[in-house]
Amino acid sequence: MSTFMKGSLLLIIASFLGECVEFVMNMVLAKELGERGLGLYMSILPTVFLIVLLASLELPISISKFIAEKDEKFHRSMLQSVLRLTVIITSVVLLLFILILPFLTIFEDYHPLFKWLVVVLIPLITFSSIARGYFMGKHQMGKIATANLMRKMVQLGLLVFLFQLFDFDSETAIMIAFFSFVGSEFVIFLYLIHMYYIQYQQLKGRPTTVYLNGSTVRKNLMAVSIPTTSIRVFHSLTHAVQPFLIKAALLKSGVTAAVATEQFGLLAGVAMTIGFFPAFIAHSLLIVLIPTVSKAYAQHDIVRLQHLLRQVMSFTFLYGVPAVLIFYFFAEPLSGLFIKSSTGAGYLQVLAPYFLLHFFTIPFQAYLIGLGLLKDAFIHNVWSTLISFALIYILGSLHEFRMDGVIIGMNTGAVLVTLMHYVTICKKIGVSYFSLKKTADQQI
Repeated sequence: MSTFMKGSLLLIIASFLGECVEFVMNMVLAKELGERGLGLYMSILPTVFLIVLLASLELPISISKFIAEKDEKFHRSMLQSVLRLTVIITSVVLLLFILILPFLTIFEDYHPLFKWLVVVLIPLITFSSIARGYFMGKHQMGKIATANLMRKMVQLGLLVFLFQLFDFDSETAIMIAFFSFVGSEFVIFLYLIHMYYIQYQQLKGRPTTVYLNGSTVRKNLMAVSIPTTSIRVFHSLTHAVQPFLIKAALLKSGVTAAVATEQFGLLAGVAMTIGFFPAFIAHSLLIVLIPTVSKAYAQHDIVRLQHLLRQVMSFTFLYGVPAVLIFYFFAEPLSGLFIKSSTGAGYLQVLAPYFLLHFFTIPFQAYLIGLGLLKDAFIHNVWSTLISFALIYILGSLHEFRMDGVIIGMNTGAVLVTLMHYVTICKKIGVSYFSLKKTADQQI
């Protein structure tokens, strides 16, 4: 079995177990927070992830790409440069965030300690990203799989323990839910840094180490990190804005603020939680694809690239189609595991195309990163999001559409970004759009 398949299967199995844990965890959140609390919690998470993303600069992606493309003798000096760069970036982001905290109004509806938990989360994520990138580039997917599963289990354990032991008011309950997330990241930070330290000590003992100039390493990393971060920042910004856009559209259509919050809670906390359950497979493929495609592209192995695309497409089709069919026909009992509401089941059914297309989009984006087509990926995301948001607001604000209009906009955006990614990849590696067969000799 190839390294790609071994790594993918290992991550998929671990991610499946992790998603099962998260499924239970979201059921606990829905029960303890209620519809309004769940809506508030789901509304703030995209903003939190955006802040953390700015601090990490997508280092796992750039580090894994560098490690996969370069000989091992360059790794030690690269990691030393990365550590210095991470210290600088984290310090600057922390300082800026603390300075602007008094002026941020997005945390006003939350417990006063909530924003300080975000401050704690920033260095945990940024420094553990070094280890993640290194293990991804070395194809040591067992450590990544262990970390991902451990995070979910620790978070669930903290949630159950704290909510069973104490009774909280709504505001404190939301803060405790986020505290469990930060606590799980702290445990993962300790695990990854420990495993990384062991690997780094092994590198130090090898006499073949070649030292690279720090500016050269930073240039190589930033060539990937900056455009990749731009994509992720745009993606995070749109996800941070989306809850407010949807609520604004619903308010304009005539519903009350409380109903708009509850409907978004059902959309994000129930329908999207269920619908994105199989996405752990797509994310597992993404983690393995970036270093694999990067290495094949660096070696000009066009045959390998074409074969990988066919594998990814076939595998995604085999699990994606049955998954969305199950969601469609068993929407009511599945959504009933969270909250007894036929509305949430309806959202799950009409979002079926959105979920299926995203199962393809995630590995496609990894493919574009590996091929160095970061600009294309960014442009695709911008255009699809602009059109999607326009439809969400226009149709969602109409009395006769409301949430149906919102979902039409979401489905349209998913169709556009998937098609643009797919056409660009096929053109780059020289395969037919319809058959995935080689069209002509392609030079990279």
